[in-house]
Amino acid sequence: MAADSRQQGRQEARQEARFASVNGYLAAAGGVLLVIAGLLALRGFLLLPGILMVATGIFLGAGLYMLQPNETAILTLFGKYVGTDRSEGLRWAFPLYRKRKLAVRARNLNVSTLKVNDKRGNPIEIGAAVVWRVRDTAQAVFEVDDFERYVSIQAEAALRHLASQYAYDEADDLAAGETTLRAGANVVAQALRDELGARFEAAGVETVDAKLTHLAYAPEIAQVMLRRQQAEAIISARAKIVHGAVTMVDEALKALAARDIVELDPERKAAMVSNLLVVLCSDQNAQPIINAGTLYN
Repeated sequence: MAADSRQQGRQEARQEARFASVNGYLAAAGGVLLVIAGLLALRGFLLLPGILMVATGIFLGAGLYMLQPNETAILTLFGKYVGTDRSEGLRWAFPLYRKRKLAVRARNLNVSTLKVNDKRGNPIEIGAAVVWRVRDTAQAVFEVDDFERYVSIQAEAALRHLASQYAYDEADDLAAGETTLRAGANVVAQALRDELGARFEAAGVETVDAKLTHLAYAPEIAQVMLRRQQAEAIISARAKIVHGAVTMVDEALKALAARDIVELDPERKAAMVSNLLVVLCSDQNAQPIINAGTLYN
C-alpha cells in the first residue's frame, strides 16, 4: 500500500513540457517594421491605423527574451504552467507569458565536514563533493519550495545515512570482505550517488557525480584508533618476520644435514633454533657471546 501511494505521488508530480518559441530575430524585425509603418501612418494623419501598428510593434517587442546555452525559460500564464523553452539565442513568446529563467548547467555542492557515527558507533568526520544538475525544470520549480536548499539538505542527510551503513575500517567483528568507508572508496561513492539520485528525484534533479572529500576519526578517538592501527601494523610485520625466520632456520638445518657438516642431536638443534630465532627476530643487532666450553659443560 505504501509503495502504491509513493508510485501514485510520482505520477502526479508535474513533468516538464517542451515549449516551442518563435525566432526572436524575425519577431524583432516585424516589430520594428510595424513601429516604422505606424509612425509613417501617423505622419499621414492616419491616426487609428498608425496607433494600432505602433502598439502592435511594441507588443511584439515585449515578448522578446534571450537564452544562453544550457539555460531555460519556464513560461506561465496567470499562474498556469505553459511549458519550458530550451532553445538558445533571441526568442519570442506571447508577451503575457511570465518567463522565469533557470540554468541547467552542472553545479557543485561541497557538503561541509560532518561529525557522525559509523556502523560500529564510532564518531567520525566525513565530507563529500556532489556534482548535480536540474533534469526536469517543472519539478524543480513547482514540486519543491527551493530546489537549491532542498538539494543541500538532502545531500547532508544522504551523507549521514551513508556513514551509518559502513564501518570506518576493517576489524575482527566485520564479515570477511565487507565494504568499509576507508577501503571501499569506489563502492561507497556509488552507494552515495544512488542514494542522492533517489532523494533528488522529487525535485527533478540528477546526480552527475559524488565522492567523499574528507574521512577521518573524530579528534576524541583519533589517537586511540591510531595506536590500534599501529599495533595491527606491528603485529602483521612481526608475523611476517617470524614466518621468514622459521623458514630460514628450517633451510639452515636442512643444508647442514644435507652437506653432513655437523651432526646435531635434538638438544643442540633446539639451542641452534633458539639462537637463530633470537638473531633473526630481534629489533636490535645481536651481541655474539663466545662459548669456550661445550653445551653440556
